Amino acid sequence: MKNKEIIIKFIEWLIYMVGYAIVLITTAVLFKDSLYIDNSYYGLWSIIAVLIIFILNKTLKPLLVWLTLPITALTLGLFYPFINVLILYIVSWILGPHFEITGGLLTTFIMALSISLMNLIMKKIIKE
Repeated sequence: MKNKEIIIKFIEWLIYMVGYAIVLITTAVLFKDSLYIDNSYYGLWSIIAVLIIFILNKTLKPLLVWLTLPITALTLGLFYPFINVLILYIVSWILGPHFEITGGLLTTFIMALSISLMNLIMKKIIKE
């Protein structure tokens, strides 16, 4: 029975990762002048980007939230989305020419907000 639960959890995680990749591709289409994701190998680079974002969100993001807590408190929470911007820039740095952010800070901030909003919508759709 335990193995069946593990398989179900893995399939759910896999569905979420594909959904997040679709969200990332949609963002690249909406912000085509500011975000480039290499579309070779049938979207492999978007899946890799999503996996890197997932890993960074689970490892680096809690540390960044803790370190920037005073700034976030002073700005009444307005600094928190900039952590997502930083994560996007780190992914851009890791993947190099396969995931490029060419827009400015404000455009990247709007991209991060739209990714967060689309992720919330996607989670709501998948749960139902």
